[in-house]
Amino acid sequence: MARHKLTLKHKRLIAAVAAVGAVAGGLGIAAGANASETTSATRPEPSPERAADTPSKKQPVVKVVVKSVLAPAATADVAPAVTYDTTLAPLGARVQVKEELRRDGGTRIELRLRDLVANRAYGAHVHTKPCGKLPADAGPHYQDQADPVQPSVDPKFANPDNEVWLDVNTNKDGSARSIAKVDWRFREGGALSVVLHEKSTSTHAGHAGTAGLRLACVNVPFK
Repeated sequence: MARHKLTLKHKRLIAAVAAVGAVAGGLGIAAGANASETTSATRPEPSPERAADTPSKKQPVVKVVVKSVLAPAATADVAPAVTYDTTLAPLGARVQVKEELRRDGGTRIELRLRDLVANRAYGAHVHTKPCGKLPADAGPHYQDQADPVQPSVDPKFANPDNEVWLDVNTNKDGSARSIAKVDWRFREGGALSVVLHEKSTSTHAGHAGTAGLRLACVNVPFK
């Protein structure tokens, strides 16, 4: 009988220990699961929608993009871009101008050209007036600090820091791209076109800012 009672006690003790172990194991699994969820909740990954809505301080703000093709000068009243020399700036040549107002207060201007004469230098600048039937209709170069003497050929005023110069050199396909960056912004309504010239822009006194004949013009409502 003693041996039987001892065996029964052992069985009961073993059963009790097993039960406690099962409960402890269950709590351990539950605690592990809760810990994992808590970690995930405290370090959430941003959703794509939220990330897209977060503005980047370094990202420029695009304000103006103009795409057009060169049309006859006689259509300047309605055409966004015209040519005054169909040999050096052929009809149908493509032009794109993009202006970006940067968060630091400056301005970035990009000029893209296609279908011009291959392997050739052209001058290009931002001008103050819209394109017209005559090359001179676009007015003078836009200047941040206006030269009191016009036409402006003083390097103090006619320079790429005070004006916007977009000179290009075309490749074998007649395509070209240039970018100008300045640390100021255009006065409202003060800059209205980009003019393409027959040669690269001069920099020396008495000729600063000049680039030969005006070959083409594209209207751009700069901000």
